[in-house]
Amino acid sequence: MSYLVLKDINKIYPNGFHAVHNFNLEIEKGEFIVFVGPSGCGKSTTLRMIAGLEDISKGEFYIDGVLCNDKGPRERKIAMVFQSYALYPHMSVYENLAFSLTLQGVDEDVIEERVYATAKILGLTEYLDRKPRQLSGGQRQRVAVGRAIIRKVGVFLMDEPLSNLDAKQRVTMRSEITQIHRETGATTIYVTHDQTEAMTMADRIVVMKEGYIQQVGTPYELYFEPVNMFVAGFIGEPPMNFISGVIQDAKFIFGETVIDIAHVLGDEELQKYEGKEVVFGFRPEAIKLPNIDNVENSYVIDSMVELTELLGDNTNVYADIDGIKTILKIDPHFTPEIDTNFTFAIPYSSVYLFDKETEEVIKTKK
Repeated sequence: MSYLVLKDINKIYPNGFHAVHNFNLEIEKGEFIVFVGPSGCGKSTTLRMIAGLEDISKGEFYIDGVLCNDKGPRERKIAMVFQSYALYPHMSVYENLAFSLTLQGVDEDVIEERVYATAKILGLTEYLDRKPRQLSGGQRQRVAVGRAIIRKVGVFLMDEPLSNLDAKQRVTMRSEITQIHRETGATTIYVTHDQTEAMTMADRIVVMKEGYIQQVGTPYELYFEPVNMFVAGFIGEPPMNFISGVIQDAKFIFGETVIDIAHVLGDEELQKYEGKEVVFGFRPEAIKLPNIDNVENSYVIDSMVELTELLGDNTNVYADIDGIKTILKIDPHFTPEIDTNFTFAIPYSSVYLFDKETEEVIKTKK
């Protein structure tokens, strides 16, 4: 059995609201798992059920083979880092780090050794005498993480711990938390609505929507092999472009544009979807430029430029294709003028097709 097992977990509140539906997941010891999804999708509720802060309405939760549904948070030997720093303002950094060990009656010499070891990992050694109000946001979050790892438990739970930091601090703390995970080897479950955090930190990602798991996989799998439109649109920045159209006579048609879809769809699927609506998807960064790149085995598309955003390492081009709004990501040195025609190519291997009705991915030739 895996180290953590969530089997058919459900959360139903007294008012009848079903927050989490049939959540199934097995987590190996030492894994870094990220729950990601929009606000209200059930990710924090699931984390709180794992922590023992919320009752499990239905299902079974095991830690190392032991059923833990009725065990309290302390019995589960889990440490949690919350969105707010939750530091004691009247205590120094040293006292905040030592507090949980003091409550457990750990010997003072052991506490001192572990506090200094933890502070060294987190780069807090020179701040041990300071109060939380004398620290930056990033430093306070490090103390909050330190209070969790000093207990040396088997499972860390982190509920959007970086949401109160500015963009630069978030990038720094992402790498620091990842490094801490490697050094401690603890099983970590991390909740965020930020797909960039999920992609850069996770061994595996659990994508959730409206209380249901949409897909579980590595960052690579979610980016290149999404199972449905929700995952395809949620993972990636800017999000995947979607164009609705109809398949007729092995052609994908939308507006005045006709694409020979037989290049990417096999005979069986062509027959299955003949005369039906499907959704054509491609990522903004997957495109090529005909006057620069080799565009063999690609669809060449004409569009009209509506807006451009120079971001330094790339330019986002907002383009209109037969009335469909799309975002294209290109080299900033080739930024087109607004209100001009812009021709680009989509490699066959970069095309995704989805069933219009179910929104599930359709198998292509790649």
